[in-house]
Amino acid sequence: MTTPITVQVYSDVVCPWCFLGMRNLLDAWPRVGHDAMKVEWRPFILDPNIPAGGVDRQQYMLSKFGSKERIDAAHDRLREMGAQVGLAFDFDAIKVSPNTLDAHRLIHWAGRHGPERQSALVARLFRAYFQEGKDVGNRDVLVQCATDAGMDAAHARELLETDAHRKDVLEAVAAAQRMGITGVPCFILENRYVISGAQPAEVLEDAIRQVAALKERGKLDKDF
Repeated sequence: MTTPITVQVYSDVVCPWCFLGMRNLLDAWPRVGHDAMKVEWRPFILDPNIPAGGVDRQQYMLSKFGSKERIDAAHDRLREMGAQVGLAFDFDAIKVSPNTLDAHRLIHWAGRHGPERQSALVARLFRAYFQEGKDVGNRDVLVQCATDAGMDAAHARELLETDAHRKDVLEAVAAAQRMGITGVPCFILENRYVISGAQPAEVLEDAIRQVAALKERGKLDKDF
């Protein structure tokens, strides 16, 4: 594959399906070649009504699912799917359902440092929340994640203590809603082709190859 394509991924760092989708995309990436695509992470806030300090996760999940049995069933399914791709979810460790606006501001900033740095930060945030039970709405946690991803801690903290990129993130979220994105993960290839859900790496690889082939032939406006 010689023509790189852009893959925009709309996701939220507290979405377990997005964690699976990220894992599958990162598995597909080397199969098509690291120079074959450029990954851009775009914001989607699952629940903008969560206050800045977050809420108790157990109570929040009960309000969404209605019963502990339904929560456990959903978690069991996710654990099983995660195990199939090498991800271990630790839902019991999660105590807070956070507001993710600050996390998305940090991801937006990381995008200015290049796609690999941005992907590294996204991956670190997913691990922090789903495997370590950390509150990814807490600014100290966010600064540490940015540092772990190779970014400057002082700059990260300065950004979080201001409104930097807040408008950019909210406008991007609104744009996603106007495009009709109602669930994540959502992968958009070359601003034309949409793949919804945590699709297997093989599905993503095949789609990326097909879109790249169309781009090379100058036929992106045709269906594949």
